[in-house]
Amino acid sequence: MKKIVSVICLLALVALSATAWAVERGTKEEAKAIVEKCAAYIKEQGKEKAFAEINNPKGMFTSKDLYIFAYDFQGEVLAHGANQKLIGKNLIEMKDPDGVLVIKGLIDEANKGEGWFKYKWTHPQTKKVEGKDAFVKKVDDSLWIGCGIYREVN
Repeated sequence: MKKIVSVICLLALVALSATAWAVERGTKEEAKAIVEKCAAYIKEQGKEKAFAEINNPKGMFTSKDLYIFAYDFQGEVLAHGANQKLIGKNLIEMKDPDGVLVIKGLIDEANKGEGWFKYKWTHPQTKKVEGKDAFVKKVDDSLWIGCGIYREVN
């Protein structure tokens, strides 16, 4: 009987551990809300302070698998909540696995004021290429920001 109870406890522990490692995914509504919150923060606190907060992986603009990214209109990464190694790089010609010009597409949406754009990107937690729907917003003539939700690709 002790062995059965031990096995059941072990299986329960394994099941709980697997759940703890599951990625908690953000929603479109949450992504848009983080972008709006960040845009207001930039206007109130300035770009320098906002970029520091965006780059903070435990900052106010990171939740679940959501994070803010900030670019100029030439395609240079100014801040990135999931990968600070991208900061300072120009990604204007970057394509996703399907050949979609990601940054150009995002810039086109930002030039409209705001909007959604679909592409594929590596999920920072699963390290798998997944579909992504990103909401972007023009902050001023030199800055746009975005946040996207990930969709598993089969």
